Amino acid sequence: MIRVDTDYQSFFPPTEVFKQVANLDGEIYRVGQGRVTLRFEYGGQVFFLKRHTGIGWREIFKELFQGRLPVVSAINEWRALKRLQMISVPSLRPVACGEQGWNPATRKSFLITLELTDTISLEALALNWRHLDNFVQIKRKIIRRVAALVRHAHDNGINHRDMYICHLHIKRSWIENPVGDPEIFVIDLHRAQIRLKVPVRWLIKDIASLYFSSIDVGLTYRDYLRFIREYCRQSLYDSLNSKKRFWLDVQHRAEYLYANRPGLDRSKNTENEDM
Repeated sequence: MIRVDTDYQSFFPPTEVFKQVANLDGEIYRVGQGRVTLRFEYGGQVFFLKRHTGIGWREIFKELFQGRLPVVSAINEWRALKRLQMISVPSLRPVACGEQGWNPATRKSFLITLELTDTISLEALALNWRHLDNFVQIKRKIIRRVAALVRHAHDNGINHRDMYICHLHIKRSWIENPVGDPEIFVIDLHRAQIRLKVPVRWLIKDIASLYFSSIDVGLTYRDYLRFIREYCRQSLYDSLNSKKRFWLDVQHRAEYLYANRPGLDRSKNTENEDM
């Protein structure tokens, strides 16, 4: 299977793109299990390439035994990006993808996307956003926009599985002049799932991941209530009472993630690890 955006078929001809991908060099951004991400320039534009080389049966069985669906192809992210395009959720622009081989353990695949420009992750922004002149205004607008964006994705059957604030990007130009609503971009969708309706447990995991990753960025109790009200599209009273169990589960999941975050001395942790 090979897919190439019509605007880029002169850059990456479908009959040659696998050979091109195999020989591409660039700045390596990330190396994962059977996957490498690199940045490269071509034709005067900047792209990112995710090249999958197969994760092996051991990793596949490990994911299955832990109740997780293994990601064995870049095609999954291509489909997620195309779905986000359809529902007008800002993300990376998919340019080309392809896969070869029937064996899921050794299947080779790739995804090429355009580079996001003039953006910063919400995680990086939050490190210093208290020094911004319009800090409170910027913070509240971002919270409302993130809540609306996540709700819209969930309502359309998409859950991220890694919905941390480092995977949400915002235009630097908007931060300098925060007029109107900010444009928030969702990235790193290689584990995303697409269904007609997202099961409740995956809604909880997405929102808990957001909560967990924002615990140390200086949000207030009122900020979290703003998120809940916007996500539910109801009054705060109705949001909290009609979905009390849901929000308690979100809180417990986020607290569990925080208590078991990398680098923590778990000998001092008394949290229940069987959640």
